[in-house]
Amino acid sequence: MSNAIELNKVTYTAGKSFQISDLNLHVPEGAIYGFLGANGSGKTTTIRLIMGMLRAEAGHISVLGENVPNDMPSILGRTGYVPERPHLYPGLTVGETLRYHASFYKDWDSEWSYELVEALHLDARQTVGQMSKGEKGKLVILLAIAQRPELLILDEPTDGLDPVVRRDVLTAVLDYVSHTKATVFISSHLVHELERFCDWVGVVDDGTLVVELPMEDFKSGIKRLKVQNPPAETDDAPFVVLNRTFIDRRTPMEMWVVRGWQDPMTQYFERTGATVCDVMDLDLEEGFVELLRSSRPSSNGYGE
Repeated sequence: MSNAIELNKVTYTAGKSFQISDLNLHVPEGAIYGFLGANGSGKTTTIRLIMGMLRAEAGHISVLGENVPNDMPSILGRTGYVPERPHLYPGLTVGETLRYHASFYKDWDSEWSYELVEALHLDARQTVGQMSKGEKGKLVILLAIAQRPELLILDEPTDGLDPVVRRDVLTAVLDYVSHTKATVFISSHLVHELERFCDWVGVVDDGTLVVELPMEDFKSGIKRLKVQNPPAETDDAPFVVLNRTFIDRRTPMEMWVVRGWQDPMTQYFERTGATVCDVMDLDLEEGFVELLRSSRPSSNGYGE
């Protein structure tokens, strides 16, 4: 499987307090890849490195098989981008904005762009300065997909939009992807939203990639276990223990959160004299929170 985006050992320092260090990231061609992280974790910085707006201090970045930053003119011509804070000229109408952007892209589909104006319930005669935040959110998505890109990079594209507008925006993206098989790299803090349509997920925290895997593996592999007579050490466990919490010291009984779980792994507990009393699923948001807790230095993996 080839990758639409690939970062290998990328390092970048921002000021005195934040660094992306040895970041490895692999976005398969044709994937809808959800990029998750808390505020300040490095999501936007990573996207700016991918888009050539920041220069990595070390490592290698490739996009659509081309090198960043040397091949950026070609990469940008094949990539639709919605930044965290989009800039639109308030004095232009929607129609003038479309014609302005069309001049930069050889594959711009003018006829389809006006079909999108109607589909998204926009007014080509309205000036951008008179548009609501939701209307502007629809417009920037329109501008990104009307150029017929092979890759869409979306940085919090639905942030601050109401549920109806979020649905319209994401529907436009998914309709485009279903017809073109384009790759989508989408950063968002709306975890449940990504869970519905992403097929890959990457979690970043403090400039470090915590995990990267197919969405189904993420959702099926993170579990909450109720364990009786738990072993003290887990160095030989066939899964990763993210958290352990006492339930009852007298029994003793603990609640574990683990990553990489498969049902036959109950045999591990049987060998240690422990018993798994219950195996519970976690949704994407719960798994995301547990991953962040376990990745931070203050976490000792043993809660009260």
